[in-house]
Formats: sequence, structure tokens, C-alpha cells
Amino acid sequence: MKGLMTLVVIGVLALANAHAGEYAREAAASRAVTKEFMQALKTELGQGMRDGGPVNAISVCNLTAPGIANTYSARKGWDVGRTSLKVRNPDNAPDAWELSVLESFEKRKQSGEDPGTMEHYEVVEVDGEDVFRYMKAIPTQEICLVCHGTRIDSTVTTRLEKLYPDDQARGFREGDIRGAFTITRPLSSDRD
Repeated sequence: MKGLMTLVVIGVLALANAHAGEYAREAAASRAVTKEFMQALKTELGQGMRDGGPVNAISVCNLTAPGIANTYSARKGWDVGRTSLKVRNPDNAPDAWELSVLESFEKRKQSGEDPGTMEHYEVVEVDGEDVFRYMKAIPTQEICLVCHGTRIDSTVTTRLEKLYPDDQARGFREGDIRGAFTITRPLSSDRD
């Protein structure tokens, strides 16, 4: 009986290790997509700033950022986006899982962890299906403060109020967690 129990424990541990390796691959793929998405967004916002300053960049963010997220979502068959505890666009409001992760990121930051390295992933069940969920914290950089900081130019404020009447995404300081990139990937889909 003791031998059988040992075999069962070994089998369970082997299965857990196999899943850990599998989810590490999912995490690596999610990191890569997040990096690409972040770079594409940064490029568009930078071009918007160069073409017309912060007011123009707000319009780029309003019109282009959702399209970039949709492109990555369609290309991968995943749900790729951004969310925050203080959203600018209500369409980006966190679901219950994302809210929990965002709150844990804040606690981790308060404990001294660098937001630039924060990520979280796990497999959760949604409607009876296993899905891989991934989030990567977005630290607030100096350039972000032009539109998300505590002192925002009045022309920027006017544009924000026009495009985002329910804007909550202000009052950040450099190093704060601005939000997070978020990915939801069905595990039953073809894997990359």
C-alpha cells in the first residue's frame, strides 16, 4: 500500500511539473506578445507626440490603441488589452480576476517590488473551459505624466474631458503602477 501511495505522489508531482513547464511556455508567449503590443503602442504614441504634442497623442491613444489591441487579439486568437484600477476608457475596466491581480500588484509595490518586473499568470476556469490568464504591470514613466499626472495642461485636460468624460486615469506619479497589459488565452486553442 505504501508503495502504491508513493507511485501516486510521484505521478501527481510529474503531472504538476509537466503543467508548470507548459504554463511557462504560455507565459513566455504572453511576454513576447505583451512586449510587441507595448512597443507598437509606444511607437504610435511617440509619433503622435512628435506630430502634435500631448493633445494629438490623446487622439492617437483614443483611436489607435484599441485597434492595436484588436490586431494582436485577432492575430493570436487571444484577448489582448490593457486595464487599470483607474481607467481612462470604461471599456478597459478590469474584470474580477484582473482587479484581484491589479490589487496584488499594488501590494507587491508597497512591499518594495519594482513594478517594471511584475507579472502574474495562472490557469483559471471560465465557463467550464481552462484559460491561461496573464498580466504585466505598466509602470508610470515621466512621459506618461503629461496626460496621467497630477498637473495636466488645460488644453490636455479639455481634450481628455471631451474624449473620456468618465476619466479616472489621473493623479499618477512616476513609478506608480499605471495599469497592466492583460491576456486571456483559451488553452483548447492551437498553441504557438
